[in-house]
Amino acid sequence: MTAEAVPAVETFETANDRLKHSFSSWFWGSMIAATFVHFAAFAFWPQLTAEDFSFDTEELVAIELPPEIEIPPPPQQISRPATPIMAAADIEEDITIAPTTFEDNPVEDLPPPPEQADTDLSAAPTFTPFTVAPSILNRTDVMRAMEREYPPLLRDAGIGGTVKVYFFIDENGRVGDRRIDESSGHQALDDAAMTVAEIYQFSPALNRDKKVPVWVSFSITFQVR
Repeated sequence: MTAEAVPAVETFETANDRLKHSFSSWFWGSMIAATFVHFAAFAFWPQLTAEDFSFDTEELVAIELPPEIEIPPPPQQISRPATPIMAAADIEEDITIAPTTFEDNPVEDLPPPPEQADTDLSAAPTFTPFTVAPSILNRTDVMRAMEREYPPLLRDAGIGGTVKVYFFIDENGRVGDRRIDESSGHQALDDAAMTVAEIYQFSPALNRDKKVPVWVSFSITFQVR
């Protein structure tokens, strides 16, 4: 009986096997190289010191807190006033006031009325009592004058404003004086308003049935329509 021949099996060496076989040489080579590098570093740079990274801190300053405020106690409740008590008194029912007659107070003995100082109302704007205010008689002429006197530069730029003008109107309705009461903020509009103010015509003011001179303020408004 003869033994059968065993066929030869080919083996292949893998990368992992090659790494295992060369691990020892790589390991000891690395150790030798590291040792050489360390000795060389100590030989050429024998004194190695760490850099100073210390820093200075600012001194903290303690803040003095204000003293604690003591809240005062609430005020005592105000006591209610006592209930008034009607006192008993005897009052005569025949008490009367003596009548005032011209016999007891003759006109000749009365003091004269105070003299009224003559004041010029047209000197400055002042209040004068009246029951019927003066009214504008020529509104159409005033509107035309406002369109004519509107400064072109301000009108084209869309800039408008209101000027309040004082008018002194005498007892016949004539305008004796004109002054600016409140400016519009633009000198050109103020000048145009004073020009328009010369066109105004008024009816006289009345205090009951008497014509009186008065100061009145009217607004002249320039605006782009």
